[in-house]
Amino acid sequence: MKEFRVNGSTLTLALFTQATNSKELLESMQAGTLEPEVAFLNASLIPDVFPVLAAAHKTILAKSRDMLTTRTLHSELVYNYSGSKHITESLKRCGISEDSSYILAARFDASPDELTAIEKLIHGKKIDLDELEGRANKAQIQKHYKISGQELGISSLADAIACRIAARDAL
Repeated sequence: MKEFRVNGSTLTLALFTQATNSKELLESMQAGTLEPEVAFLNASLIPDVFPVLAAAHKTILAKSRDMLTTRTLHSELVYNYSGSKHITESLKRCGISEDSSYILAARFDASPDELTAIEKLIHGKKIDLDELEGRANKAQIQKHYKISGQELGISSLADAIACRIAARDAL
């Protein structure tokens, strides 16, 4: 797990592979019974932590203005990462699905006990965040975010995603 400071909050990220209980995690999230509350992102769509931090920044700003678009802070993070204005589509595409085995878990302002609980929630192998870039599904990312090869000639995949996250509300 690694911690990042975002607008006065702490965002803790943990990367898991070979997860076997995505269906149960998804059911708990949808029922509102997941403890502690956590954002689970489809890690294959994440080439670097930078766009996740950009989404976290938007999430904390929305919370400070009492303007969350989704029901919870952590679902807002997944929504903001997607770059789409459609909530359901965003949560389905960038969140986990029943068969997800590669998961990025994110929690704002987690206590030590909550961090321990998060590690126990996911039945999989915890790996280093540095593996994100090598495991990212670049073709799927380019298709989802509509990133052209020409754009990648002058920008990184992570930067292109962060720009879309930042600009979504202006479009």
